[in-house]
Amino acid sequence: MRRGFTLKNNVRRKQGGFTIMEVVVAASLLIVAIVPILKALTAMHLNSTLIERKTKSLLLAQSKLDDIKARTIYGYASSYNQSDTVLETSYLCNVTDTGSGSDIRTMTVSVGFDTDGDNGLDADEIEITLTTYIANRWTS
Repeated sequence: MRRGFTLKNNVRRKQGGFTIMEVVVAASLLIVAIVPILKALTAMHLNSTLIERKTKSLLLAQSKLDDIKARTIYGYASSYNQSDTVLETSYLCNVTDTGSGSDIRTMTVSVGFDTDGDNGLDADEIEITLTTYIANRWTS
């Protein structure tokens, strides 16, 4: 009788579920598998944010340059120098106009995201710089 009783206890114990050691090993394996995946997802998110900022900066810089080109048709003699101009929320622009007074001018537009929030476009915040030449289309 005693022997059958022991066998039933062994059967019950085996059907009871996982041991603490099995749970610890399974959790450890799960953590080892998930940590690299989370690191990769975080890196991809950061890269995605950088690409989004560069793309937005490029679009804003091209738009600003097109605006300047359109204005120079009738206002070629005007200076187009600008510093820390807000183009869109947290996106700032600097315009450098060289060659004022000559028939060919060099326009440089730098656009970036104001990461530190000081309303100034620092050198490390510039995402895109576009440079073009603009010629005087009308002679006086």
